[in-house]
Amino acid sequence: MTGPSPGRRLRDAWAAGPFALPGVFNPLVAKMAERLGFRAVYLSGGALSAGYGVPDIGLLTLTEFVQAAQLTAQATRLPLLCDADTGFGEALNVERSVRLFEAAGVAGIHLEDQEFPKRCGHLSGKSVVAPEVMVAKIRAAVAARRDRQFVIMARTDAKAVHGFDDAVRRARMYLDAGADAIFPEALETPDEFARFAQALPGAILLANMTEFGKSPLLDVQTLGHMGYRLILFPLTAFRVAMKAAEETLRDLHTTGTQTASLTKMQTRQELYDLLGYTDYEERDKTYFGGPALQSDCSVSEQN
Repeated sequence: MTGPSPGRRLRDAWAAGPFALPGVFNPLVAKMAERLGFRAVYLSGGALSAGYGVPDIGLLTLTEFVQAAQLTAQATRLPLLCDADTGFGEALNVERSVRLFEAAGVAGIHLEDQEFPKRCGHLSGKSVVAPEVMVAKIRAAVAARRDRQFVIMARTDAKAVHGFDDAVRRARMYLDAGADAIFPEALETPDEFARFAQALPGAILLANMTEFGKSPLLDVQTLGHMGYRLILFPLTAFRVAMKAAEETLRDLHTTGTQTASLTKMQTRQELYDLLGYTDYEERDKTYFGGPALQSDCSVSEQN
């Protein structure tokens, strides 16, 4: 490996100041985020589960998470933070989870203190493990990483279960156990976000700005002033894309043609440019000494 590791690059991103961390639901969207100038990207367990057509209740396996993480990390130079749910088991399982995510090329993971099977963090009916159980998982995660810069983030869902003070108490325990950053889930008011940051001075904090949940939608600047470094938008692009797909399919079903949707589409040229299609053709010429691949998908086409 040349240059800083993925974990180091994620740490450099938050050291530079608060930033928006977008959820990317496939590798091509990660490429797009890089082109647009984001500092890092995020793989959401909620988006990954939804993409498989199942709810975010712990149904997907570690293998499915790691495969998606590896494909995403390979598509971009941006550091990738991954949702690792509850670690896919107990402390010894967490060891293996960390090693597989790290080997996949990601910058770090976050673990949550919910009981398995977990639920979406903004739904009612959650339950959390004893803090000592989560502490053991964090210790296992820290011990398992090969690169000390690989980020271990601890998410606590305790606020919705046991209240604000318990969430703060757990966050302190998780930091003491070696967590590099804290993710307080489902805080409900701007004041709670501010007080949580005040209770943990100097800690690296992530604020989750998921839509249609319990938290108010605050902007990066506001949360940055409170003390948060990573401002997460885990499903924003996914939700917009799914709504656009629904509207397009409805129109196609109704009219029998896609012509009304053409102005909303990424053109063929724009797609090929994002994919680096020309570079692939040039390398093909170099490797085989023959003409570039010819098809009806010529990069000279504009639509």
